[in-house]
Amino acid sequence: MKFQLLPSTFDENGCASARQHLACFVIDDCLAIDAGSLAMASSKEQKKQIRDIVLTHAHLDHIAGLPLFIDDLFAVLTEPIRIYASDEVIDLLEEHIFNWEIYPRFSELTNKNGAVLEYCQFEVGKTFQIKHLKMRAIKVNHRVPTVGFIISDGKSMIALSSDTSKMKGFWKKINKEDKMDAVLVECAFPNRLNGLAKVSHHLTPNSLRKEIEKLEKDCPIYVINLKPMYHDEIILELAELDIENLQVLEVGKIYEW
Repeated sequence: MKFQLLPSTFDENGCASARQHLACFVIDDCLAIDAGSLAMASSKEQKKQIRDIVLTHAHLDHIAGLPLFIDDLFAVLTEPIRIYASDEVIDLLEEHIFNWEIYPRFSELTNKNGAVLEYCQFEVGKTFQIKHLKMRAIKVNHRVPTVGFIISDGKSMIALSSDTSKMKGFWKKINKEDKMDAVLVECAFPNRLNGLAKVSHHLTPNSLRKEIEKLEKDCPIYVINLKPMYHDEIILELAELDIENLQVLEVGKIYEW
């Protein structure tokens, strides 16, 4: 399984930086989890191949690039962009984004080949398949309806938390699996902003440490969703935890499990 966090932030020279404003993960160049920077940072190959987009939740940093991605490809699509999401997220997209006021309602539009957008609702806790990948949505603890995923291609298996605070069910599901090649979990704020992290339902390095203690699998743990303004501070605090196999997921790097 090939996995990449697409860039979303740029340095003073206009080059992609290590900081992450938007969330968009691409698997095997053919499926996206969230679409924060999908239109802006995907490669030509990814634009040709990605027709399936799975959403964890509807916060702007996870969907910002979705309308633009469909817009860019509108005329050349030979099959619709399929958006996999919970019923709550689909309703939010239709009401607040694809509502003809913020952006066109693509679900009502066609090109010369037919529909350009199709919603595919998944049920939390149940496994569904997209191409060669099996995915199971697991409820996590965020301010809005949000899911993480356990993802398998038949050879490798990974878990991704998306945005969350402290969890129980997520770890229980992971611990029941026979194998786990990697776990990706968020850490949005430094320890000094613990109050803000709690009210917004995010993790800090200290609270992340408590979450990792619930993991019974011996596998690499990758930290995602570091707020860009606190990126360096969070990295220093994560290093101070001195947790084996814990590292920050690098923006743009291609991982293979």
